[in-house]
Amino acid sequence: TEGQNLATRFITQEGVKAIIGSVTSNVTIPVSLVANENKIPMITGTATAEGVTVNEDGSRKPFIFRACFIDPFQGKVAARFALNELGVKTAAVFYDRGNPYTVGLAEAFRAEFEAGGGQIVAYEAYTEADTDFSAVMTNVAALKPEMLYLPDYYNKVSLLAKAAKEKGLDVPMLGGDGWDSEDLDFEALAGNYFTAHYSADDPSPAVQKFVQEFEAKYGHKPDSFAALTYDATNILLEAIRIANTDDTDKIRQAIQDLKGFQAVGGSISFDENGNPIKAATILKVRPDKTYEFVTTVNP
Repeated sequence: TEGQNLATRFITQEGVKAIIGSVTSNVTIPVSLVANENKIPMITGTATAEGVTVNEDGSRKPFIFRACFIDPFQGKVAARFALNELGVKTAAVFYDRGNPYTVGLAEAFRAEFEAGGGQIVAYEAYTEADTDFSAVMTNVAALKPEMLYLPDYYNKVSLLAKAAKEKGLDVPMLGGDGWDSEDLDFEALAGNYFTAHYSADDPSPAVQKFVQEFEAKYGHKPDSFAALTYDATNILLEAIRIANTDDTDKIRQAIQDLKGFQAVGGSISFDENGNPIKAATILKVRPDKTYEFVTTVNP
């Protein structure tokens, strides 16, 4: 791939000792193979697929890390928020059976919700082509769930939310970072919640300092891509400082051994697969097309 060719050139011809990136998982995964093979530490801010830091057989790529949490973690956090903050005991889950992102979130939500004493009254699969949810919502409404978990992207979630309201299912709805779009149906989803990596409205001093400095330089508020890539860069710089060498194996070890590193996204340590152990943010959808910071949920 183009990404792999660039990475090979940077490493073999330009003597690069570390890589920050890429943005999406479909580019980051092939590049990670080149970096890992050449023993070059690589950290992505924003690629969330599990396959970024592990091979298909589940074995670890020891030189690859990320600053964002992985997809299943959002499902866990949503379940804890539903049980502990919303105080619900029953839920219905809708997911796209052909999309690993929504399947992963749905499975993680179900496992954590049931482990916490909750009951899943409906676990409904659909396909990307489906647009009419009135029949399935009629059936689910009869089961009287206290909330709906909708871990899909904004376009599908908007259709599901409208169908639910039409069937009188006026209960809290929860989703993942796929909701985060200006094209979300804010009217249909106002008052509902989703998990996110970061919020510019988080009152934490580290977040506010970053937001002010970013705005002063670029003239607009930083989004989660900016915040996560800033964190990835600072994690790498801190590891180089600790290692005090350009020996790539020592830099890799320093990243792996970081404990409680204070980033914009909160305190970060790394698990055995190079994924960060950190808090997630809960945001509430407002009808004025903005999001309200609600809370952070620790891992």
